[in-house]
Amino acid sequence: MATIKPWYKIDGLTPREDLREGKPLDAAEFAVHLDQVRNQKAPADYQQPERFFERTYLTKYLTEFSAQVVRRLSGEKTETSAIFNLSTQFGGGKTHALTLLYHLAKGGAIANNWTGVQKILQKAGISSVPEAAVAVFVGTEFDSINGRGGVDGIPLRKTPWGEIAYQLGGENALAILAEHERRFTEPKGDVIKQFLPKDKPCLILMDEIINYVSTYRKDGYHNSLYNFIQALSETARGSDNVVLVVSIPASEMEYTSADEGDEQRFKKMLDRVGKPIMMSAEAETSEIIRRRLFEWDARAVSADGRIMLPKDAIDACNEYADWVLDHRQQLPNWFPVDNPREAFYATYPFHPSVLSVFERKWQVVPRFQRTRGVLRLLALWVSHAYKEGYQGAHRDPLITLGTAPLDDPQFRSAVFEQLGENRLEGAVTTDICGKKDSHAIRLDMVADDQIKKLRLHRKVTTTIFFESNGGILRAESTIPEIRLAVAEPSLDIGNVETVLETLSTDCYYLLIEKNKYCFSLSPNLNKILADRRANVQSSRITERVKSEIQKVFTSHPGIQLAEFPENSSRISNSPVLTLAMLAPEHSIQDSQTLKMIEFMTKECGASNRTFKSAIIWAIADTDTKLREEARKVLAWEDIRDEEKERLDENQKRQLAENLKKCESNLKESVWNAYKFVALLGKDNKIRVIDLGQVNSSQSTTLVSLIINKLRQSGDVTDSINPRFLSRNWPPAFREWSTKAVRDAFFASPLFPRLLNSDVNSDAVKDAISRGVKEGTLAYVGKSNHGYEPFYFECDFSSRDVEISEDMFIITKATADAYQIALAAKETVSENSSILSENRENITHNLNTQDYSTLISNTVREKLTSYDINNNINNNINNNINNNKEKLPDEPEPTKDPEIITPVVLPKLLKWSGVITPQKWMNFYSKVLAKFTTSPSLKLTLKVEFTIEGEIAMQKIEETKVALSELGFNNNIETDMD
Repeated sequence: MATIKPWYKIDGLTPREDLREGKPLDAAEFAVHLDQVRNQKAPADYQQPERFFERTYLTKYLTEFSAQVVRRLSGEKTETSAIFNLSTQFGGGKTHALTLLYHLAKGGAIANNWTGVQKILQKAGISSVPEAAVAVFVGTEFDSINGRGGVDGIPLRKTPWGEIAYQLGGENALAILAEHERRFTEPKGDVIKQFLPKDKPCLILMDEIINYVSTYRKDGYHNSLYNFIQALSETARGSDNVVLVVSIPASEMEYTSADEGDEQRFKKMLDRVGKPIMMSAEAETSEIIRRRLFEWDARAVSADGRIMLPKDAIDACNEYADWVLDHRQQLPNWFPVDNPREAFYATYPFHPSVLSVFERKWQVVPRFQRTRGVLRLLALWVSHAYKEGYQGAHRDPLITLGTAPLDDPQFRSAVFEQLGENRLEGAVTTDICGKKDSHAIRLDMVADDQIKKLRLHRKVTTTIFFESNGGILRAESTIPEIRLAVAEPSLDIGNVETVLETLSTDCYYLLIEKNKYCFSLSPNLNKILADRRANVQSSRITERVKSEIQKVFTSHPGIQLAEFPENSSRISNSPVLTLAMLAPEHSIQDSQTLKMIEFMTKECGASNRTFKSAIIWAIADTDTKLREEARKVLAWEDIRDEEKERLDENQKRQLAENLKKCESNLKESVWNAYKFVALLGKDNKIRVIDLGQVNSSQSTTLVSLIINKLRQSGDVTDSINPRFLSRNWPPAFREWSTKAVRDAFFASPLFPRLLNSDVNSDAVKDAISRGVKEGTLAYVGKSNHGYEPFYFECDFSSRDVEISEDMFIITKATADAYQIALAAKETVSENSSILSENRENITHNLNTQDYSTLISNTVREKLTSYDINNNINNNINNNINNNKEKLPDEPEPTKDPEIITPVVLPKLLKWSGVITPQKWMNFYSKVLAKFTTSPSLKLTLKVEFTIEGEIAMQKIEETKVALSELGFNNNIETDMD
């Protein structure tokens, strides 16, 4: 997409000088006062005929109306009328039309050269504008109590007919009505004919007559004026070149029922004797605005009088039109989505929505001035946008609804004046703009780059404000209308819904019903929520957050949950995978959190933790959002419980929807927050894992998600390869107890953590079973005569594996050596028949052979199977050769063979004494540790604590818990028992 040139940088259509300079604009700039024009006191745009016609676009209706008037003034009676009743909405251009007629009649033939006049003459079918006598009566100006004149030799006039006569014929004409003036009685036709000029055409313009009627109704003057206009109308109808143009409606007053009655009475009378004229210009408003607010090249005007757009402007319109074509299905039906170019051409530099909203939505507002009001607003708008553009704030290609400068107090005041409601100030400055913390402004500041760059929150809220006419008459803005109004070629249309979603939860005066939006004078549920949120106690928030975390961290097979531990004794020291959920206040952002984790990982109460690797920590990124969402939920629940009866049905529905949504958001915020996992690394230090963006769509439970991530990284496993045990065999062990094997996966960070279905460690059993089948491991028990049972390279079920300190696994090398030793023993038995004299000695020697030493040496020296076999066979053969009976042809032995007597060793060791706390660990490492490998070891321990002062009950309970976790009875005696 090519870069679109901003509207304010395009030559050929530049805001007029006063708008560029930002000079204060008064409403009078766009309000024509006919009496001021007559008195030569109007602004230059209205007073100077040439300038007036340059800035006036002759719409279809204005051209036809002015053509009929000049045709009648020329004496033509066909296709025209002597009486015209201008009936348009307030601010619809009536007085502007009267001013145009005034200048034409006063200018005469001179007017032929003014811009657009030839178009009028062509329509009228005449060659020149006739000069005429002109009289002006404005109901808002003429005072019948004090009258007009009476000083400096100017005669006094107190009646409408006296004023009209004086303007048409001076003192001579007024003299004809001297008695009517004195008696305040309206003249009839014969007298009227006398004061009308005889030598030239006559144009009588009457504006704002209802204002005069309303003021003097109690004096009866309203009936006098009615009778005069009726008589004047009949006289004009009978004349060849007299025209009466009357504008009935008042523009700056509230109608009473009497005013409405009089308006209808005047209207019926004028419609009967004359011709009603509707000054509608809906299709041509944009051209009127261009001529009134912009400067253009006089040569760049089309045959029908329209200003032609520069090329850059056309390019901009085409880009917008292409966007509309691409998104036609998502835009409102009233917009010409199949031919959008013409709509953009017609309204440039404004977006079509800017002008159409006043026609579609605002014209129903009683105080709205259709032409004058729009011009006033747009003039301020253009001036502000031009200034912002050149100050580098924004580079908007078009002037759109969303860019309305509602942050400008002068513009806001003009808007509220048109709406007739000043109470909207709070809604606008709170939700849209006008303050630094206005909701839309704040939301744009924290939004992503595209939304922030487009100021989309502000544009959307401003659009809703205009499309719902400030909520005055409950007009509503639809999503398709909002999309169209904020449309830009670079807009991702999906962002509109994103912004609306955010606004719906933050704005205080935005009402939403069935995807329709409007602003209201009354605060919505969000405002009630904000007040409630401020009163939610911190303790309730903490409790609700923890409750929601507990719901999200549901149980998982093989996982033990530890909820919000604050000290190490709250986490069991057992060979079970434990997921410890830290309270959210201990977030990853807190520098003390990792220190706390490391301490609780390595300590359990007052002792060192054995199963350090069993703990997996779930840590929150921050608790800010969690607490905020919990606060919202609690506030909505409070509103539901305490204020529901005061809400209307729509608010009750919104309350239920908002509560459900916030509950969902709170749940999701738990998923979002707990994105960090910590565990003991292979370097014996705490390792933190960032899970990235976490949400509930990634897994059925958060615990499952964490475990799956740890599976992928190899930190958690469901199964063990038997060869893993062989590769990681502890050098100090010939036999490795199955319990010690199981415990290693929860004690050593070098081992992966086991995810087991229960404490029986199915994964360990399965690994041993497979190892036995594959010949990688052997499963054995110990007895006085060797290994019993002994399973190796055989079919062996995992159900037969016992996890205990009395059952062991041994390596393949050890198992092979043991089998060779067994084979040797059997070989000796087979040769016992030839050992006649020394059978008992041989048997004694073999039975007392230290197989454990043999196996130990074999493992330590890492001999091959061939070496092991050779060594053992050699030993056996030597014994046999030394002890067998002498054959007949051999000499007698010189002496008897040596008999080895086994040494008897003690089987029981006892000791008692007092050990100070400082020597407990030394006692274990230097005394007890020497016997830990004995399968029959039994340690009886009697502990007695005598402490100065009292032992806290908490410490007693913690001791009981610790004993239970270790599998011991927790019967503790105290001096109180």
